Amino acid sequence: MRKLLSLRHWKHLFVRIGQLLVSKQVSLGDKLLFLIPVGLYWILPDVLPYLPIDDIAVTMVAAEWFARRTERKYRLPTKLN
Repeated sequence: MRKLLSLRHWKHLFVRIGQLLVSKQVSLGDKLLFLIPVGLYWILPDVLPYLPIDDIAVTMVAAEWFARRTERKYRLPTKLN
């Protein structure tokens, strides 16, 4: 729980997401698997009007999932150069 409230954790996570999204090692399909749902949720939040989750919370959960899945799938270090 403490990790979820840490600004350092989220800063590190979004830096990792940026690195993964520009990495040539990660396939376009995997990048789109993150970008399309998050982008659609930001643009069309009324698709799920009864779900009390904010856009930022959805993005944070998706970012955490994308980073872990992609780093495991491609056996990438947690910090790309």
